[in-house]
Amino acid sequence: MLSQSSSAALVAGLIDVFADTSLSGNPLAVVEGADALSDAQMRRIASEFNQAETTFVMRSDRADLKLRSFTAAGAEVGGAGHNALGAWLWLAEDGKLGPIDEPRLFRQEIGDEILPIELRQVDGRIFGRMKQSALKLRPALTDAAPLTAALGLAPEDVLAEPAPRVADTGVAHLLVRLRDAATVDRAEPSAKALLKVLGAAGAEGCYVYAIDSAAPGHAYARFFNPTVGLWEDAATGTAAGPLAAYLASEGMISGAIEIEQGTKMGRRSILRVSLAPEPEISGAGIIVMRGTLTL
Repeated sequence: MLSQSSSAALVAGLIDVFADTSLSGNPLAVVEGADALSDAQMRRIASEFNQAETTFVMRSDRADLKLRSFTAAGAEVGGAGHNALGAWLWLAEDGKLGPIDEPRLFRQEIGDEILPIELRQVDGRIFGRMKQSALKLRPALTDAAPLTAALGLAPEDVLAEPAPRVADTGVAHLLVRLRDAATVDRAEPSAKALLKVLGAAGAEGCYVYAIDSAAPGHAYARFFNPTVGLWEDAATGTAAGPLAAYLASEGMISGAIEIEQGTKMGRRSILRVSLAPEPEISGAGIIVMRGTLTL
């Protein structure tokens, strides 16, 4: 562990995840060689970067690498979302994983889980495909009135099929289907009220989404997570995975779905999820900053 009087320079930077162009998608801060950092130091570094999440890359005796991720508010988050995908894309794009001329499979330690991630090169860019855990569903909400009020919407804006429900493929999130994309953009949650709803439901965040009946393979979504100090997120793999699995369990999709998120924030992101049968999140990223972090 680094003492307060110690100094070290760690490789660090920013990568836009689920992005086709720079300054889009969901930005992630990555810090390599973080084994000697204390939890307090990682939280302070995440606060310094002030991104939705900062991922710290470490050695693992159970997998190829261990990842830990913290929000700017200091909350540690798990699951295999943009926090994990972005770290692997960072390492691959920077040549730290060796050649990716052929698809390569890696194992990542995230919390108590060991999860696979496949990296491959497509048209000169590196794409990651990451499997999540099997779907776990909690009982559907029986009273949607507090949720509707917390989102700043009218009762008719929240659809009952499928019912609002907490789904988990690594992290538990409350999934809420709204009438259409315009209604998704119109949602103005109250942090205090939404925290109460999420606490009662046993969920970390709230994923509101709409599906166009003319394009059932496409969803439009926004994500709110006041429980970890993250108000709105531009791309949330740990919510996209459960959504795909939940919709498939309801017979609403089969095989795959494409989710657009972050557009309201000016950070349009496209998350692609296939089911095999567990959700697999795929996407690419663009490194926008490289440097050293001096402690």
